[in-house]
Formats: sequence, C-alpha cells, structure tokens
Amino acid sequence: MDSTRVTEHPTSHERPQSGAGPTDPRGALLRTQEPMRAAPAAALPAQARMGDAPAEPGTAASCAKSGQAPSEHAQPAVSEHSQPAATEPDPHRPRPAPETIPAQPGGDPDRSGGTGSGLERRSGQGVAPGAPMPMRRDGDRLRFVGAATRRIARGIDLDEIVMGLCRATVPTFSDAILVYLREPLPVGDERPTGPMVLRLRRTDRIPEERDTESGFMSAALQPEPVDLAVVTVTAEQCEVRPGGALAEVLRGVRPVFADAPAAHDALPELLGPEAELTVPTGQRAILAPLRGRRRVIGAAVFLRRPERAAFEQDDLLVAAQLATHSALGIDKAVLYGREAYIADELQRTMLPEALPKCTGVRLAHRYLPAAETARVGGDWYDAIPLPGSRVALVVGDVMGHSMTSAAIMGQLRTTAQTLAGLDLPPQEVLHHLDEQAQRLGTDRMATCLYAVYDPVSHRITIANAGHPPPVLLHLGGRAEVLRVPPGAPIGVGGVDFEAVELDAPAGGTLLLYTDGLVESRLRDVWTGIEQLREKLAATAQLTGPDHPPPLEALCDEVLDMLGPGDRDDDIALLAARFDGIAPSDVAYWFLEPEEMAPGRARRLARHALSRWGLEELTDSVELLISEVVTNAVRYATRPVTLRLLRTDVLRCEVTDDVPQLPRLRQARATDEGGRGLYLVNRLAKRWGATRLSAGKVVWFELNQA
Repeated sequence: MDSTRVTEHPTSHERPQSGAGPTDPRGALLRTQEPMRAAPAAALPAQARMGDAPAEPGTAASCAKSGQAPSEHAQPAVSEHSQPAATEPDPHRPRPAPETIPAQPGGDPDRSGGTGSGLERRSGQGVAPGAPMPMRRDGDRLRFVGAATRRIARGIDLDEIVMGLCRATVPTFSDAILVYLREPLPVGDERPTGPMVLRLRRTDRIPEERDTESGFMSAALQPEPVDLAVVTVTAEQCEVRPGGALAEVLRGVRPVFADAPAAHDALPELLGPEAELTVPTGQRAILAPLRGRRRVIGAAVFLRRPERAAFEQDDLLVAAQLATHSALGIDKAVLYGREAYIADELQRTMLPEALPKCTGVRLAHRYLPAAETARVGGDWYDAIPLPGSRVALVVGDVMGHSMTSAAIMGQLRTTAQTLAGLDLPPQEVLHHLDEQAQRLGTDRMATCLYAVYDPVSHRITIANAGHPPPVLLHLGGRAEVLRVPPGAPIGVGGVDFEAVELDAPAGGTLLLYTDGLVESRLRDVWTGIEQLREKLAATAQLTGPDHPPPLEALCDEVLDMLGPGDRDDDIALLAARFDGIAPSDVAYWFLEPEEMAPGRARRLARHALSRWGLEELTDSVELLISEVVTNAVRYATRPVTLRLLRTDVLRCEVTDDVPQLPRLRQARATDEGGRGLYLVNRLAKRWGATRLSAGKVVWFELNQA
C-alpha cells in the first residue's frame, strides 16, 4: 500500500486514538502526539488516481486533471478525521459505546472546527496537547443534554439526583462542580421563614492524577471542603444577604459566567469571604441557580481548568437545562421524601410500638412491608390485656397495601381495642368489627383472627373471620395447625361467627400471621401453611424436646422461609408463648354480699399469704382487700368473687355484678367514707377497674419483695 495513502475512520470518544487531534469535546479526553503533517503535493495525484479520496477544487489533484499547474500556496485538503496510514489503529480492537455522546464519523469540516490542525474554531489558536476541546456541534450539545437529563432523572431521592448531576457533567462538561442546596429545603407550598442559607451538598472534580493508559480523567468524590484545583472553597454554607450580589443572581434564575458583572461578587459570597478565585481570565466558570417549581432551592457552579478551553455562549443554555432538570428532580424528591415520612409515621402510629407485658404469656412480633418504597399496608397485630389476667391476641389483614388500607386498618384496630375493653366474647367482637367495616364502605374487606388466652385455666378461645388458621407448636416439638371455623371476611355482612375453645398447654407457642407469610405467586396458601408447620417443627428440634426455642429467634427463623419472590404482600407475625399460672399460685373464693364478707375475705387472704410465704404483705393486703370488698358487697346482689394470683407480683381481683366503675376522689375532712380507693392508690403498685359484660372487676398489684 502506498505510504502516502490517507485513510479516514471514525474517532472513538471512549479512549484516545493514536495520532488524533486534541480532546474531543463530547466526553473522552484524547491526547495528540504531534500535529498531523500534510501529505506531499506530489503524492496527491496518485491518491486521486486510486480513487481513495475525491479531488477538491484548488488542490494539486484537481489542477492536474484540468491541465493547470498547482499554485504554490495550495494546501492539500485533509478531512478532520484523516490520519496517516502509519498510525491507523487496530480495526479489531473493541470500542465501548459511550454513554453520553456517540461518535459521529464523517463530520462536516466546516462545522467541526477546521481541518484537524489542532486549532480552536473560534479563537483560531492552538490547544495544548492533552487539553479537551469545547463542543463543536450543536448536535453534540443536544446529545449531551439528553444523556445528562436521563441520568439525572434516574434518581429517586435527593442524593441520587445530585450525584447524577455531578457524574453527568464531570468530566464531559466541566472539570469540577459545586452543588449548593438550601437548608432546610422547602417542601411543596411551604413558605420558608428566616434568611436563605445555602449549604455545600456535594462536590465532584477530575483528580490531578490522569490515567495515562486509558486517557480518561475519571471523576472522584472528594470530602467537604475540598481543593478543586480550580477554586478554593473556604465555607461549607453561606447566608444569602437580601439585596446582595448572590441574591440578585439567584433571582435572575439564568446562569451567568464568572466574569459577568452580576457574578463578580456573587461567587466570593457563595464560596466564602476568604475564597481565592483561581479561575484565569475568560469564561471558565458558570454560576447556575437551581430553581424548583416555585422558588430557588440552590445553586450549581461549573468550573474548568485553565488548560481547557473556556465555556462558550451556548454552554449557558446547557447549564440552564442541567440546572432546571436537577432542581425539578430535587423538588420532587423532597416531596416524595415527605410523603414517605408521612406514610412511615402513619404506619408506626397504626401499629403498636411495643407489646404489653401480660401475666402468664410472653410475646414477640414482626412486621414486614410489601416494598421499601411503600411501607404502608393493611396488616396489623395487637395484644390487649383483659380482666382476670387474660390477654386478647389479634391479627388482621385489610385488603391492599396503600394509604387507604392503612387508614381502614387503624380504624378497625381501634374498634377491636374498644370491644376488647368491654370483655365481649371473641365471636361478638368479630360481629361488631363486621358492622364497623360496613359503615366504612361497601368494599371495605378484611380478615381477622381474635383469640383470648386465660393463663389460669390454660385455655384459649378463638374466633376466625376468613383468616389463615394459627399454628400451635407444642413443647415436645410437634407443630399443629389448629382446626378453627374459617368464617367469612369482615365486611361481608349478615354472617354469624363461631368461636372454639381449645387447650393451651404450658410451654406451647401459638403463631398468628397474615397470608403474606404463606401465600405468594409461587405457592398457594395451604402449601405455605404446611411449609410453615414443617419450619416450626424443624426449629423446635434444634433446642430439644424439653426446651422451647426462644421467641425472637423463632420469629427470625420463620421469616427465613421466605424466598426472593415471596414478598408480594405485607407480613404481620405475632408469637405467644404460654407460660400459664400454676394452680398452686391461684387462690379463688366466692363471698356472699353480706356484712361479714370483708372480715372473711381478710382471713382467707391471710391464710393464702402464709401458705406462699408472703407474711410481710399481710397488713397491706388485708387493708386493701377490706376496702375493695366493702365497696363491692354494698351494692352487689350476687356473690362476689375474690382471687389472688402469685406471679412476679401479687395480684388481687374482686368481681361483682355492678357495672358502675369506682372513681377516685378526694374526701373531705367531714366525710365518713370515700377514702378506700385513696388508700388503694397510695399503697398498691398498680390498680384499675374494668367493666365486664355482667359487672366489673377491681384489681390491684403489690410487689412481693
């Protein structure tokens, strides 16, 4: 092949090409070894005869064809992308496609900045080797803006959007960038109070060390404050003075060059009073306000090093587009963050922060939302202490996992707590919940399981409304799916609910859950229930037949059965370990409503305390029991019950058939009565009164020590 042959090929914008011109302005930094030499004039006719390149008017080849002598000033026409054959790169070497601006082979020499001689198009001066050139085509800017805005739009939160802006502009558009945001950022239509304060949110720059093999100057995140080699930042935040230079630039919204009169004093005010601006003369810094939907929320500063070509007038439009898209994205991210915060707070207030400590039962719970981006749902769980040391265990699931489902769930949970306070049977509670759901709307559907555990009788009463059945893990390691009537979901209306009473052996564990744990697109609900039963049995085998697994670890093991595609719905999990109260720790009597009842109650309590070795509590217990029993027999028409329970505390319960609850009041000096509850309030650790379906119970607790 003739050594004078000139070949033409597209220039890659991802890695430097040997013998290429200066840095391509569309993203990659290319280095040149030496200026391209013009081909000898005598070789051009041969090139024309070979047909490799068409002859241009005024060249030696065209003159030869026309029979005219070439002019001594005629120069060979060389395309922008033409290179000597000796420096032709390996055609088989792969070239990665750039993310920002693709290579454009065969560009117009007139629009691309000359003839490949290494001259800058507007100034006509040479560019230093290794220094990037500005964008030379309007199409380049459009492609860059399109790629940059797509990268910015990919962010969903504030940090992702700011990072997208920095990574999209460095090193393609600028050598460094500073992003300042308002603190605090206004949300929606909120009117900020106080002065505007801008804080340096993120910086990005090209490091001083360059990769000599790839030709890239990769962006690196630097801590704040950081020496950007273009400008020295001495303040991480600044207060925008009303009427000041920075306030005027921000009010104008449009980006400005650093050498503009409006930005001459604005940049030192933004970067700090002692900031030393090292940008040389020329347009190598752009200050772009970030304006959201209604107000300015920050500012961005684009910087170029002295060895790189200065910004052009068209680059102000690019900076304006980047600032607009970034500001709108930040505005939406702040709104999304506020909505997510409200959703989290709503879910947190709808569900119990901590379960109560109930006598004879230990509890553990878990809640998993369907997705991290939507942490609200209709699943709930609850544990409600009841009179007689009983506890109500509730788990429910409102259809859907939206804000509406969470709001309906909150109303149903509040209704269940109110009904539990009335000590209604489980089937009656579900019946009233069904009526409440119908009042909320015709399409308000939910499932619920309501169970009442009595630690004294070691029995549990369960009523179900279309919910998956609970699983009971026995002490020996056997897992059993309890047979409870399925019932109809809450909200159907006109359906009776049925309750069933089952044994609750000491050491057993009852697991209540929602269908998100056992049902997904990959398995049906009964397959999931069987897998849950097997998982519980396998976990119990690890601790042996005489020791039940710890509740918290058991809940974690249960959740581990979920696969990657099993999180289609919210998951609520409630585990109850039945400890119960031994019969030897319970004393129970019936007292006739007569005048001798208080004295008999004192004697019975004294004997029980002596049997338990709690003689030091005799005086306090006799005094308090005498006051409570006296108030009960004064109005009761049926026998009064007295029960003492010895657990970690001593609990006394007095039940009668009078529904009116006693109220604590301050007795006057001349009153003969009214001091009984005052003594109970002063001497007892805790006390309370609860209305029952057929009367009330008054109870108090004393520490055993």
